[in-house]
Amino acid sequence: MDKLSSRNYSEVTEFILLGFRTAPKLQILLFFLFLVIYMAIVVGNVSMVLVISMDSKLQTPMYFFLRNLSYLDLCYSTDIAPKMLVNFLSSEKKISYNECLAQFSFFALFVTTEAFLLSVMAFDRFSAICSPLLYHVNMSHKVCVQLVTGSYVCGCINSAIHTSFALTLRFCGEHRLDHFFCDVSALIEISCADTFVNEMVLFILSALIIISTTTVIVVSYGYILSTVLKIPSTQGRRKTFSTCGSHIAVVSIFYGTVFFMYAQPGALSSPEQSKIVAVFYTLIIPMLNPLIYSLRNRDVKDAVKRIVCGKLSSQ
Repeated sequence: MDKLSSRNYSEVTEFILLGFRTAPKLQILLFFLFLVIYMAIVVGNVSMVLVISMDSKLQTPMYFFLRNLSYLDLCYSTDIAPKMLVNFLSSEKKISYNECLAQFSFFALFVTTEAFLLSVMAFDRFSAICSPLLYHVNMSHKVCVQLVTGSYVCGCINSAIHTSFALTLRFCGEHRLDHFFCDVSALIEISCADTFVNEMVLFILSALIIISTTTVIVVSYGYILSTVLKIPSTQGRRKTFSTCGSHIAVVSIFYGTVFFMYAQPGALSSPEQSKIVAVFYTLIIPMLNPLIYSLRNRDVKDAVKRIVCGKLSSQ
């Protein structure tokens, strides 16, 4: 039905999440696959939060931000995964209108906050490497709290704008969302009203967020690279830049998938492609982040050893 030709709007009280269109037996296989992934997300991110909170040597700005990153990964994956897992075993795959809007609103909040937090973490590395003498002044606890709070404020603003525009969408009896969660692009796709404004808002806000945060990241690492190259010792350069390796890996995966999904005009035209990309930034990235930071970070591994040895010695 053409979006502009129909005005027979109907009150939609629920949607059907079509999810992955596969055979029933494959649905069971996907259920167990994503269940394992979600369990890894929970265990990995909760472990990171607990280790950083319990070890006194990790009470630094970098690990304060990393703890918040793990919390965000846990939040937005939990916003998506439980309902997704239930739908793999359900024949109806329904989600209420209010639940759908809530799921999308929280997802927009957490994923936007993570984008700004990643840029804050780049600025933290810039301050540590390029201005080490002023680091504890520039990145005091008060400043760190303000930066994290600012990231959440930006996430709330972006979520509120998208949710407000989503409320203007009208549906002509069509309530099947070709996605595994309530994403704004899927809602726009089935709306029978004129969605030009919604699409432009999605594109412009996504582009602004990506451009602003990546600018901070690129400029920060530009200065970091310039500073590292001035270090005469090869071992010193490698040791200094190694502290940024985990963050660079996380940023590359996160921004690569989000840009592909939201910051290009053609992102709304391929539902199946969008689902595959969405799996990466809703589930794979939250699973990989704790692994990247724990396996590549000696401080975290040493903290785990101290905590484990401390508990064993106390028994």
